[in-house]
Amino acid sequence: MPTQLQSARAGKITEEMAHVAREEELTPEEVRDLVASGQLVIPRNVNHHFAPRAIGARTRTKVNANLGISSDHGKLEEELEKLRVAIEYGSDSVMDLSSGYQDLDHIRESVIKNSSVMVGTVPIYGAMSDNILKGGSFADFTARRLLNEVEKQGEQGVDYITVHCGITRQTLKYVDGRQRIVGIVSKGGSVHAAWMRATGKENPLYEFFDELCEIAARYDMTFSLGDSLRPGGTGDATDAAQIQELLILGELTKRAWDKGVQVMIEGPGHVPINQIAANVLLQKRLCHGAPFYVLGPLTIDTGAGYDHITGAIGGAVASAAGADMLCYVTPAEHLRLPNADDVRQGVIATRIAAQSGDLGKGIPYAKRINDKMSAARKKLDWETMFACAIDPKEARRFRETSEDYDSDVCTMCGDLCAVRMDNFTDLGKGRAPADLKAMPMSKDREDLRRKKATIAAKKAQEGYFDDNGLWVAPAESSGVGTPARAKERVLRDKK
Repeated sequence: MPTQLQSARAGKITEEMAHVAREEELTPEEVRDLVASGQLVIPRNVNHHFAPRAIGARTRTKVNANLGISSDHGKLEEELEKLRVAIEYGSDSVMDLSSGYQDLDHIRESVIKNSSVMVGTVPIYGAMSDNILKGGSFADFTARRLLNEVEKQGEQGVDYITVHCGITRQTLKYVDGRQRIVGIVSKGGSVHAAWMRATGKENPLYEFFDELCEIAARYDMTFSLGDSLRPGGTGDATDAAQIQELLILGELTKRAWDKGVQVMIEGPGHVPINQIAANVLLQKRLCHGAPFYVLGPLTIDTGAGYDHITGAIGGAVASAAGADMLCYVTPAEHLRLPNADDVRQGVIATRIAAQSGDLGKGIPYAKRINDKMSAARKKLDWETMFACAIDPKEARRFRETSEDYDSDVCTMCGDLCAVRMDNFTDLGKGRAPADLKAMPMSKDREDLRRKKATIAAKKAQEGYFDDNGLWVAPAESSGVGTPARAKERVLRDKK
């Protein structure tokens, strides 16, 4: 079966291309031509069935969420909950980065089975974890073991794989003994570096790259060519090691394309804000326009506990400059394995960054949704505002905890709401000057809102059904708080 790239180069429009065209407001022919040129990828393993999404030129900036256990912490149930949260809050992709000594195959298969978005992995994690579990050393690890792991994950349905092919014995010389502050921070990159240092052999993914491509092509797995030497500190950004690896990844991109394999390139990392656009330009130039998948980037190193914010700042700049997918960063970055709420915050922050970039680079959807939000604010149309918000639940929650929750204004300005006042006094369309004394004020609008009680206070006063459907009686109940009476009151209020 031909890959998406092979089909596109043969002039064929696949079902996946047609679907992407509808989603991205492009023609099927435009999608086909972008895929054929290597500027657009559609990661979708032939063994994983879901609605595909594209990464690359002229499409929305995508968001990836990482999950997975480690040797020190993790349960499958937790990872599946993180998967659910990531998808619920709008992630376009997830990566299972599980490592350690549990049944990684079962975890991976469970993630793929339960994922309605593309799934990526890093095969070296599973291969080396298995090697260590069996008591092996670096000297016992072989190229065949790693290639077999890639084959197995292709059969399982992995859509794209991060493969650290650009860290070679030659590029390693730009790190060893050099003045890098942090050294190598890529887990996969450090494993390959340690293996090469211990054995004196070449990186097997580089040495056997053609065979790696043949395996990937069988399952139409997309390569995410990993940046093993990405900067782990802002002081290491855009150094010789990072650029030397990028040069090799550019060469490997063309070799993969020749084998029919779709390619995107992973990028940094920790990068000062003034270097981000230059990094994107370098990648696009050196890697022939292949999609760029950036990890953040984080604009400072000191945001521990708030790195979803530092990553979103860098991600917005990268997206606007032409990056195609942003890997989320959570508040737990550098500190611990993220939990489900960390995942939620990371996805939302990164989606904000992605849409900020899309608005800057003229993606039609970003312009349309932001104009719709602005128009709703002009009309004081709260429900449409919630619908346009990146996180409607959180927007509604803030609104409902204010005294003006059922009014046309909010508690920031109250009766002096600028939009409301402008709407009332606007002289457009032949209107006569308005008398501000005629503008309804709070005392005149009590029939439109019940300002004395917030949502929380109303619940305490009247009772409510909780998230599990169980009745919670009022704080001072006088018999009106029974489920039967509550249902009677609900029915009466509806009449």
